[in-house]
Parts: sequence; structure tokens; C-alpha cells
Amino acid sequence: MSEATVGAPAVDSSRRTWLITSAAMGGAGAAAVAVPFVSSFQPSEKAKAAGAAVQVDISDVAPGGKKVVEWRGKPIWIMRRTPEELADLAKIEGDLADPKSERKAIPTPEYALNAHRSIKPEYFIGIGICTHLGCSPGDKFTPGPQPSLPDNWVGGYLCACHGSTFDLAGRVFKNKPAPDNLEIPPHYYVSDTVVMIGEEKA
Repeated sequence: MSEATVGAPAVDSSRRTWLITSAAMGGAGAAAVAVPFVSSFQPSEKAKAAGAAVQVDISDVAPGGKKVVEWRGKPIWIMRRTPEELADLAKIEGDLADPKSERKAIPTPEYALNAHRSIKPEYFIGIGICTHLGCSPGDKFTPGPQPSLPDNWVGGYLCACHGSTFDLAGRVFKNKPAPDNLEIPPHYYVSDTVVMIGEEKA
């Protein structure tokens, strides 16, 4: 036996195994606690559904076309109107229940208090939910007489559930079950081709 080993304590292998196991389990426990802690900084799905703004690229919407996105669980219509469709809006004001969006049950944002109900005349951005019982109206863009539509129809939306009709600015026609125009969500343009839905520009 050498001098280096004289008087050295005997190694307790069972104690060493216990210490290693305890340290490993402690590290795993700390990691398990850290994961939900770090995750708590991320917005929950509930928080996102409650109103997180949505940025939308509208460069792919052709004139006369429509794009649908979701915000707060609601369908948001982005309609790109042609010059002819914009001109037709003025022709039907006498047939509308609230052509100037003056009713206050569903207030229209100040920047949409105009004949086209939008920031940019070309684009209509509205919530695609009928103000009667919450159905989603269908597209009826083709002008002219059609079932459930007037003979002077110039294009718009029809809620087939109860017959409410809306023009291409989301304005409801007279003598229909829907009490108000379609709602305009808060929004602003980030650029010529990108719109932020769910927030208003400061």
C-alpha cells in the first residue's frame, strides 16, 4: 500500500449514487418548473381570440374580388370595389335604411362615415355578420333581377336566413329584418397593400 492511500476515507458508493440521483432529479424539477414559467410570458390562445390585431396583405385582392380573414373569431370581409361598383353606391341611397350610417346601436368609426364606409374608397372592410340574428350573408355581386333580390339590384350581400340585403358598403336596405348596417372593425393601413385589423391608428 502506498503512502498516498494511507488514511484516505473509504468511498461510500451507495451515498455517491444517492447524491447523483438527487442532483439529477433536482435539475429535472427546476426545468419542469421553468417551462410553464417561461410559457406564461406568451399570449394565450384565449388572449389572442379576445382581440389581438391581425395584419393582412391585400395585394392579392383583384378589383371586384373579396378576401375573408378572421379577427376575434369573426369573418372580416375585404372587398375591392371597381369604379363601376363605387358609382352604383350613390344610385341606391333612397332604398337604404341608414345610408349615412347615423344609427348608434352599432357605431361606425369616424373614418368610415362616408358613402363608401371606408378609409380608401376602393376597399370595403367590414364584419361579415348580419345585424339581425348573427348569420353570415352571402355574396351577390352580379347585378340585375334575381330570386330574393330587387329588380334594380346593383350588387351586394344577401342574408338568406331572413332576407336582409346589404349593398357593397355594408348598408342595409329598407324594410328588412336587420336593424343596422354591417359593422366596420377598427383598422388602419400600414402601407398601400397591408392593413391592420383590430387597431386604430394613434
